[in-house]
Amino acid sequence: MAVPKGKVSRQRRDKRRSSHWKLAAPTVVKCPNCGAFVLPHHACKACGEYNGRSVLKVEE
Repeated sequence: MAVPKGKVSRQRRDKRRSSHWKLAAPTVVKCPNCGAFVLPHHACKACGEYNGRSVLKVEE
């Protein structure tokens, strides 16, 4: 049966685990209507358009 030779310190353990939980930055695209940055497949919060049509009422 496999038995560890010695205690692994918290620092060494956490260094090993650190790369498993990295979050990727969300992809953003420019709205074709107003040029604001929007998440893909989401309605633009600046102008209220999605897929070439108005889907949200935006107060100006």
